[in-house]
Amino acid sequence: MQTANRPTSKNLRVLTKTLAYLRPYRFQLTVSSAALLFTTAVTLSLGQGLKHLVDAGFSARSQEQLTLSLFVIIFIGLLLAGGTYLRHYLVSWIGERVSSDIRKDVFAHVVDLHPHFFETNSPGEIQSRITTDTTLLQTVIGSSASIALRNFLLFLGGMIFLFITNVKLTAIVLLSVPFVLFPILFYGRRVRKLSRDTQDKIANVGSYVSESLYNIKIVQSFFHQEIDKQKFGETVEDAFSVSVLRIKQRSALIASVILLILAGISFMLWVGGIDVLEGKITGGELIAFSFYAIMVANSVGAISEVIGDLQRAAGATERLMELLNSQSNITNPLSPISLPISSKGEIRFENLSFHYPSRPERNAIDRFDLILPSQKTTALIGPSGGGKSTLFELILRFYDPQSGKITIDEIDIRSLTLKELRSQIGFVPQQPVLFTGTLRENIAYGKPDASFEEIEKAAEQAYVTEFLNHLKDGWDTDLGHLGTRLSGGQKQRIAIARAILRNPKILLLDEATSALDSESERMVQKALDHLMQGRTTLMIAHRLATIIRSDQIVVVHQGSIDSIGTHEELLKKSDLYSRLAKLQFQTELV
Repeated sequence: MQTANRPTSKNLRVLTKTLAYLRPYRFQLTVSSAALLFTTAVTLSLGQGLKHLVDAGFSARSQEQLTLSLFVIIFIGLLLAGGTYLRHYLVSWIGERVSSDIRKDVFAHVVDLHPHFFETNSPGEIQSRITTDTTLLQTVIGSSASIALRNFLLFLGGMIFLFITNVKLTAIVLLSVPFVLFPILFYGRRVRKLSRDTQDKIANVGSYVSESLYNIKIVQSFFHQEIDKQKFGETVEDAFSVSVLRIKQRSALIASVILLILAGISFMLWVGGIDVLEGKITGGELIAFSFYAIMVANSVGAISEVIGDLQRAAGATERLMELLNSQSNITNPLSPISLPISSKGEIRFENLSFHYPSRPERNAIDRFDLILPSQKTTALIGPSGGGKSTLFELILRFYDPQSGKITIDEIDIRSLTLKELRSQIGFVPQQPVLFTGTLRENIAYGKPDASFEEIEKAAEQAYVTEFLNHLKDGWDTDLGHLGTRLSGGQKQRIAIARAILRNPKILLLDEATSALDSESERMVQKALDHLMQGRTTLMIAHRLATIIRSDQIVVVHQGSIDSIGTHEELLKKSDLYSRLAKLQFQTELV
């Protein structure tokens, strides 16, 4: 998805990919199209009204005909206003509806993509595509496309009436058409490329904002604001510079079209004026012809302006289609197998090897064989970067191994649907993740249909109720973006309550008590001890108190198993474990 690798949109045909989103709204499209045809016909009839006004009213000096002509024009105006209201309302509604549908589809597709996709594609840019690019499409579908079609019909109708009114003057108008088309084609190509570049630059701006604000505490703790302001200013100015180039090209396109059109009309009026003076045509015919000529000219000018919007929308559509066409590396099996109801949750790693797609030269897990006994607790310990967290990601199928397999009760996890696999697992990360919403919603995140009694029980077991009374609105307290209104320990207890409520057969704990103070840790450890009973538990552990409770300890080093045993056994037979114990647990061992 990098900018340099993206193909530019060669034409506007990419917009046809949005037709699938228009089909459900055929009725609205039919009515709006009828209104469009009606208003076009009414607009074209104004020329004949003006012709009658001049010839029958002014030239014939008939007050009755003048009055009649004015009433006809007013009536035409009322019809035009009513038809325009209906057309504008419906096409605007369709534009909003389609852009909303596309937003929902893109988001629904993106959240199912594998995690590696988000390592190589900026979430800020994806956000820009879902918001900014769909807004561009809404503008085109709800406005620009209708304007383009309306002006195209006016152009065709105007040309027909021009031929009917006066063939010689029409020939003069047609001679100017090639001169008008040249700048449209010449500048249009440049505008299309710059429109795509503009969207990429805007996406970079959004990505920078998202990154800085998401990590605002780090930014401020290092007093990095001034540098970030400077870099953001440079990013904004870069986007502005590209936008200015696009605006210059588009302005040159519009100005060239207007100048050439007015020159053609002026010459036509000079020739037509001579014909009126010589009695070859009436004044009404010249007025009608001028009306249609100006209408045709305005139509061409309007279409030239809309082309810029269409080109930007083509770029936006291409970017959105890239997201919708992105395939996940992690998919459900064609013929899934279900775990038996009596499943105990025994996990086996069999000759497992894995490297991250971005680092193919080094295995994060290398020829890994291990059995996690069902309903027992296994602790992983080892130097940072040894592959402990990678094992969690492989169990959850965020990635698939290049060789070997992981089984649950002798069933390859790749034979299970992602929903069934992950429904068996409760995961508590070291850094708890909360979402914008209430306390109740965050605890029920993994089980949205849970009853209040279930939520309350889980909260009690995780000691969330210890600080519940201090929250302004209790269960309905809005926790803020990422739970910023809570302390680290409070957030961790909510994350543990979320896992308790899920009631999984398998627990993945990434040092789940590390963010807690001593008193909170004691309470939560009791909850975890209760939660781990009867469940297969794999934990990444850094504290001696956590490790010695484990049924087995696995020392992991550079993606392989160094040794397996209890705390006492490993102190005797594993030099790496002994060294880690002295470094990590020296305070606790004293």
